[in-house]
Amino acid sequence: MHYTYCDSPVGSLLLAGRDALELLAFPSGNQAKAPEAEWEAADAPFRQALLQLEEYFTGRRRTFDLPLAPRCTTFQRKVLEALQAIPYGQTRSYKEVAAAIGQPKAVRAVGAANARNPVPIIIPCHRVIGSDGSLTGFGGGLEVKQTLLRLEATAAAA
Repeated sequence: MHYTYCDSPVGSLLLAGRDALELLAFPSGNQAKAPEAEWEAADAPFRQALLQLEEYFTGRRRTFDLPLAPRCTTFQRKVLEALQAIPYGQTRSYKEVAAAIGQPKAVRAVGAANARNPVPIIIPCHRVIGSDGSLTGFGGGLEVKQTLLRLEATAAAA
């Protein structure tokens, strides 16, 4: 497994993967992660990801076009696909995501799958909010979630 770091407005992001991006981790929050001892530092496998993240953070990119290899269950994959369908600068509730995957009663399961998203930002789990419009849990912390939503709202309005 190779890894590198990406400087961003929300901190130094850890990117890791083999032939495709498998992990993007925040420097803090309940999903913070550090490279494992057997991982090798390498920037080359992540050139496109680094470029696209830079474009995203400067408001020039609204969708990502990267090979991804998230490790997840079939249900989680359905949720991740639904997250990728949420337009830039918009949000959806967990209930709306559950309905989008054809399982309207699976709101809590959608929340759990959302929380386990191994490549946040690129698969935009930050765009999922509570039914009442409140910001709910996020692996990078609520401050990071708010920053990402504000960045997208500002760029979408421009």
